[in-house]
Amino acid sequence: MKFSGASKNLTFDELEKFVHAARRAGVVGKQPVTAVVSTTGKLKQLQVLLDEE
Repeated sequence: MKFSGASKNLTFDELEKFVHAARRAGVVGKQPVTAVVSTTGKLKQLQVLLDEE
């Protein structure tokens, strides 16, 4: 499951939406999250693997 912000960087509200969507998809709390980070340290993209991936 991949998630990107509407603009170049994720907002706090978009981070919350990602977490809620991942939980609804069955992602457990110990599942690692992979992130793409900008050169300025801002989140650009998040990914968490589902059981099927």
